[in-house]
Amino acid sequence: MNFQYKVRDPLGNVHEGSVEAPSVEEAQQQLRRDGFHVLQIEEEQVSGGLFARGIGRAEVAYVTSQLAIMVETGISISTALATISVQETNPTLRAVLTDLKNTVEEGEGFSTALAKHPKLFDSTYVSLVRASEATGSLAEMLERIATYLHKEMDTRSKVRAAMAYPAVMLVLAISVTIFLLTFILPKFEPLFKRQGTKLPKPTLVMMTISDALMHYWYAWLILLIVLVVGFIFGRKTPEGRKVIDWIKIHVPVLGPLCRKVAISRSIRTLGTMIGSGVSVLSALDLTAEVAGNVFYRELWLKVREQVTAGKPIHECIAGNPLLPPMLVQMINSGEDTGKLDMVLERVSTYFDAEVDTSIKTATSLIEPIMIVGMGVVVGGIGMALLLPIFSLSKPPSH
Repeated sequence: MNFQYKVRDPLGNVHEGSVEAPSVEEAQQQLRRDGFHVLQIEEEQVSGGLFARGIGRAEVAYVTSQLAIMVETGISISTALATISVQETNPTLRAVLTDLKNTVEEGEGFSTALAKHPKLFDSTYVSLVRASEATGSLAEMLERIATYLHKEMDTRSKVRAAMAYPAVMLVLAISVTIFLLTFILPKFEPLFKRQGTKLPKPTLVMMTISDALMHYWYAWLILLIVLVVGFIFGRKTPEGRKVIDWIKIHVPVLGPLCRKVAISRSIRTLGTMIGSGVSVLSALDLTAEVAGNVFYRELWLKVREQVTAGKPIHECIAGNPLLPPMLVQMINSGEDTGKLDMVLERVSTYFDAEVDTSIKTATSLIEPIMIVGMGVVVGGIGMALLLPIFSLSKPPSH
């Protein structure tokens, strides 16, 4: 059961929150063990799960930063979790933090507690914490994880922002086209028929499309539903995922951007893992997991196999068209000097900047392409309307 409480800490500050416990007595004991004086406690009335508030990536990063600061000052991880959960306003996240605290207090490691919530703390997060537990550098590792999460969110937000404009333009173009074909063009059709003139081919084509949209709208609707459902389920299959990911990295304009995003994410993860004391093989496994593209995932898994056989990483990736030669040279330099983690982090910073440049380039190219495409479609429909009118306005020849 969950209990809402009002407590006072040793400094006299009053806090409100909720705690999970089998009974109200157990809840009070938990709060007292955490050093709080209980002022009020009662069972919490929680709304249905469908409407429970979710937990965003930004919230996970923020909590990680808080934990890093508190652990660095000498506060135990269980006390830090208890303090943050007291101040947390998101009831779902507060329940997760309470569960983490309870698991740690039962004698389990922090990484084991995190592994119970894989949707919030992925295998990369758990592996980094587990490595820090072995070396006794949890505070430093949590700060590194928080930085990693912030960089990931920054890259994702930039890519989404870059995709927003062409998506809006595409929807607008399709909407305008459908409006012209189903509302404007049919109003001219009776005029053309009354005059009995031979219509130009562009006009006939547009009228045929207009009739198909108006009289067989249900077929178009069914086709749209089939395409959407097919895409949703298709991307969950290995074959469908492979087709989608191939298109992502080969499509003009956006392909180079998708490649750099995948490389940046992979290199950042590999550098962070190796620099945190994780073995190279485990780091390659996790790099493949977070690559975000089937082809890059297969690349890093193949590298792992070859590294297991004794080959250095730079030899495994040499000549691969998915990676630039510059990356191979940098990794070779890092392996030769024994500073692979530092080199990878610098390379990931370089590719982050390259992602920014690619986003600006793609946006600057997509805008005129979309405008020209929209102009061609709308202009084509306009010409299909005007050509018969021009022929009707001509004086008859003798």
